[in-house]
Amino acid sequence: MTPKSVLLALAGLALLAAADAGAGSAAAGGVDIPFTRFTLDNGLTVIVHEDRKAPIVAVGVWYHVGSKDERTGKTGFAHLFEHIMFEGSENHDDRFSKPLELVGATSLNGTTWLDRTNYFENVPTPALELALWLESDRMGHLLGVVTQEKLDQERGVVKNEKRQGDNQPYGKVNYRVLEGLFPPGHPYRHSTIGSMDDLDAASLEDVHQWFRDYYGAANTVLVLAGDIDAATGKA
Repeated sequence: MTPKSVLLALAGLALLAAADAGAGSAAAGGVDIPFTRFTLDNGLTVIVHEDRKAPIVAVGVWYHVGSKDERTGKTGFAHLFEHIMFEGSENHDDRFSKPLELVGATSLNGTTWLDRTNYFENVPTPALELALWLESDRMGHLLGVVTQEKLDQERGVVKNEKRQGDNQPYGKVNYRVLEGLFPPGHPYRHSTIGSMDDLDAASLEDVHQWFRDYYGAANTVLVLAGDIDAATGKA
């Protein structure tokens, strides 16, 4: 990236930031979303927002780990592990979403970014216990079913996702922007998708260690919003 293009990228980001700041200032005065926050004995932080408009609860699980936590030669691990989290746990060795889809859950997905990885689903109120059981099982009982076969399968999916992104018009612009914004060695300098070489080199033990290091209750926030109150959330 040339110095001129770096300056243009920085200028564009500055304009976007200024626009967002202005919009945020205008809206901030009118936003009031009440919530209750508490921490369980295992270190899990829970946030509950009650909204009884419909018999639905939105479940969000936020892990404090993202691509910034990847070391040199291990890029793409946070996103790769996000994919693996949907491939079953020790007490439900099947597709994570399958039982939730059967009870009418919607918006089941996960995303990975620089500072966090999150998983979410909207469930009918009677299915909340099922959703929380599935989330707790993959948080605490995953490694027994993370096999080489599953790693290879999801590695292939992620590599294909990277190919699709890279081959779109301007698909590699984000790489250049990050390289222009952040100096060598900065944890934000590489893309969340990672490099093909690092994805190819990921071993089963690497993936298991990622889980041990970052996927624990004390490193997680559970958000429940909808047809639920704080007392139920604590139960």
